[in-house]
Amino acid sequence: MAAVPAPAAARRAPAPRRPATESTLRHVGDVAGDIAPSLVYSAEQHDVWATLYARRMTTLADTGSAKVLRGIEAIGLRPDRVPDLSEVNARLARRTGWAAVPVGGFLPPRPFFHSLAQRRFPTTTTVRPREQLDYLPEPDIFHDVFGHVPLHADPTFAASLQRFGVLGLLAGTDEQVEQVARLFWFTVEFGLVRESGAVKIYGSGLVSSHADAANALGPVCDRRPFDLDAVLAQAFAIDRLQDVLFVLDSFDQLWQAVGEMEARLRPA
Repeated sequence: MAAVPAPAAARRAPAPRRPATESTLRHVGDVAGDIAPSLVYSAEQHDVWATLYARRMTTLADTGSAKVLRGIEAIGLRPDRVPDLSEVNARLARRTGWAAVPVGGFLPPRPFFHSLAQRRFPTTTTVRPREQLDYLPEPDIFHDVFGHVPLHADPTFAASLQRFGVLGLLAGTDEQVEQVARLFWFTVEFGLVRESGAVKIYGSGLVSSHADAANALGPVCDRRPFDLDAVLAQAFAIDRLQDVLFVLDSFDQLWQAVGEMEARLRPA
């Protein structure tokens, strides 16, 4: 299944989005197993991480889902250093059994979704150059780990993401592929959730991108109540800021929606 949008797509305006047919082809190379080796990063790379971290946390404290903020703390992300995936995975293992697995290029769709079904998240370990803080056509560790992985520490979201792996493996027709793509896009990538009466961001493309997050909560974006059929009928653009997004009532609603989608895809 090749049409689910790549987590890198649309994470930072005006970064170009990948075509939907490339979307979740993730990073090629072999998934590196359960153990993430410790990598050595330069002082410049740590400083780039620190710059990005500070910029996003300035607004996430007010606009981010409480689950995202708790997840950032739970997996031990530091404001001054690129994370060590082995340390992140040790924390995740105790909470949900997920692991961020380093890979080196685009991973074909079925291996990608098989990884999700096994609670393994293919993760880029490169750090974007300073001159591309806001413009990067490929995913990097900030998008993948800061944007995605904090929610892997939450049991409900973790279970839903694992179920997305099953959806990707079940989708057989072009129509089913497109439906899974839309559900993934409007939740995992660009999802919003209502908490304590306010709309908060949780999708990785919003968590990791100031421009996309500002648009999502701004006056131009049409924020609609989450409804599975409405999501499946909503086309999306991958080359600009989003015009329409959907707001969950809770993360339990995401679990229920993924379960309903799985029931629709399974043969009768």
